[in-house]
Amino acid sequence: MATTYIVDKDGNQIDASTATVPSDRHFRGAWSLDGKVISEDMTAAKAIFKDKIREVRKPLLDAEDVVYMKALEADDASAKTASVTKKAALRDAPAASAIGSADTIAKLKAAWDTSVLGDSPYA
Repeated sequence: MATTYIVDKDGNQIDASTATVPSDRHFRGAWSLDGKVISEDMTAAKAIFKDKIREVRKPLLDAEDVVYMKALEADDASAKTASVTKKAALRDAPAASAIGSADTIAKLKAAWDTSVLGDSPYA
């Protein structure tokens, strides 16, 4: 029978059958091994979270570029302003203070701004 190993973010490995493993695998890339206990490194988890925001916001920014161009063509000042505001919110999303202040995975997941980014992939 083959042994299954878990590898943490630093390349350390442990026999999976002997480890205490977090139940949430969203931030597996942030796992850190301490003896036989695996926990999430919050700094690495925040980086993963921000990368997910960037992944999700790209098509939203692309779509908003189209909205802005249509507003520009129609010379619709209020639509241009709304589009600029939405694009700024999307650009600022990875820098949200809730992300920086999160000290648990639950708080980090709760930092997903659904009003800007849509449904959370962590729900």
